[in-house]
Amino acid sequence: MKTAIWLYLFLFVAFFDLHAQYPMLTPFAVSLGAAPSFIGLVMGIYSLTHLPGNLIAGVAVDRFGSRLFISASLVGAGILLVLQSRVTDPWQLLYVRSISGFVLAFLSPACMSLLAKLARDHIHQGKLMAGNGLVHTVASVVSPAAGAYLAATIGFSRSFAILGWALMLTGILALGFIKDMPSTVATVPSDSKLAKNGSFPASPPPSQTEGAPSGFPWTVFSLPIGLACAQGILAFELPLRGTDAAAIMSTGILFSIVSLGALVTLGLLFLNRYLPYKRTVFGALMLAVCYYGLASGWPLPLSVLLFALGMAKGIIFPAMTSFLLQLSGPTRYGRTFSLLSISLSIGSFLGPITAGAVRDYFSPYFLSFLALMIALALLFPRTAYKDNWHANTRAELPPAA
Repeated sequence: MKTAIWLYLFLFVAFFDLHAQYPMLTPFAVSLGAAPSFIGLVMGIYSLTHLPGNLIAGVAVDRFGSRLFISASLVGAGILLVLQSRVTDPWQLLYVRSISGFVLAFLSPACMSLLAKLARDHIHQGKLMAGNGLVHTVASVVSPAAGAYLAATIGFSRSFAILGWALMLTGILALGFIKDMPSTVATVPSDSKLAKNGSFPASPPPSQTEGAPSGFPWTVFSLPIGLACAQGILAFELPLRGTDAAAIMSTGILFSIVSLGALVTLGLLFLNRYLPYKRTVFGALMLAVCYYGLASGWPLPLSVLLFALGMAKGIIFPAMTSFLLQLSGPTRYGRTFSLLSISLSIGSFLGPITAGAVRDYFSPYFLSFLALMIALALLFPRTAYKDNWHANTRAELPPAA
């Protein structure tokens, strides 16, 4: 448990530093003389180089453990942030961001793998993963406003340098306080444990013991592509409202409002009782409506639309994860989440790139709306979307032998 607490602390610092850059990066690129299309490339290249890093991390973390990758990823990201504080032209910023995407690709798989190994059982594993999501959300609430305040008071270069040194220090401390653990989650109880307990667990559904259901609906991965594309467009477009100190501070607060909205719906635990497919569709539809409102200029305060957008994100992301777990058997979890990561990276690359190319002609938020509606159209109802859900969530143990 002590390792989990230290890991959460280091994750908070890492997420805080990364999210604090959101309101700073675009104005910083503008100050270097970058055009909007080039800024989109700078933001998109980060996600593109994230892709090979995720693919390598999936194998490397299992083979060599998480501790070294967590430390090296944090220290490497810190060094690159210090270098980023000294860039003098947009091309240098592009090079640094491309390397940063590859280096940080190892952090999330390593942390998730270690959290899974720390779990005593599957219920404890779910609690640890929920704790990771809570740490991520809390960090994303406070960090954009803090980053905007730093940039407005001490400037971009010093802000990046401070964040970089904080990441390096965190990575060095991780070597001493984080320890690799062997997996402790039991998949099949032994005969001795069955004899001690005096009962036998319920047999899982055939689809969970034999792998994924036949005819896996691969179109579901259009949803994370559309989500990441829309999110990348928001991260690109929102900071372009202005580059002066007041505008940067306002942008940081707006990003925090989005995270506050997500925190509200993440706290509504009763939503987990509903079918993941229904929650996913409802969240995606709510998100699409919010982006349509942003594109059409609805007569609502921007903060209200962004808060509603955050609430939609708080519904759809947990639902999408449960949805993929429902569709995949245990033997396919690794491949499923690898494809999820790839889909998110593709969407995060396409979003800023297309936004930078079209913003002179129409609002990029229309692209967000279009991407989400296409994903919803591909998620037309299927029987597989509700199969085994009630069996998996409400199965009871048989009477004791």
